[in-house]
Order: sequence, then C-alpha cells, then structure tokens
Amino acid sequence: MATIRELKKDIRFLTEQLLADTLEVSEVVNEKDQQQVLDLVVDIARFHNELIVRANHPDGKENPKIIKSYFRKITSDLLIGCNNFYERIGNLIPEK
Repeated sequence: MATIRELKKDIRFLTEQLLADTLEVSEVVNEKDQQQVLDLVVDIARFHNELIVRANHPDGKENPKIIKSYFRKITSDLLIGCNNFYERIGNLIPEK
C-alpha cells in the first residue's frame, strides 16, 4: 500500500493538473463562460482540500482492513472526481 505522503502527493499533482488545464481553457472561453471557469477553479480547490483532510484523518486506525479500504475509497474518489472535472472542462471548450 502506498504511504499517506505519496497519496497526498498524488492528490496535489492531479489537482494541480486540473487547475492548469482549467486556466488554459479560460484563455479560449468567451466572457459569459468566465464565471463558470472561476466556479470550476473553486470546486477543484475544495475537492483538493477535502481529499487532503480525509487522507490526514483516517477512520479505524486499529483495523488494517478498514484502513486499506478507507484509502482505496480516497483513491477511487480522486480518480472519479478528476474524471468529472475533466468532463466539466471539456464542456467549457467552445465548438468551432
């Protein structure tokens, strides 16, 4: 199992990539979609903070099985969340 430190590095890396891609998209969206871009940035920051807090405070510290499933759930939520954010980013890109 990966360490908590590695998990937090993965969370940070993936959310930084989401933010970078969102900021790149903000360069091509029109003025009326700028608020959606800002809302997306705020949502990504909240997502990052939520996952970091969850990684720092695991449930069931006495039982290794509970800990393992807890961190698997965080990893799963990270990947699903990133996928959802990329769908939202893709919806902001204007059609040509």
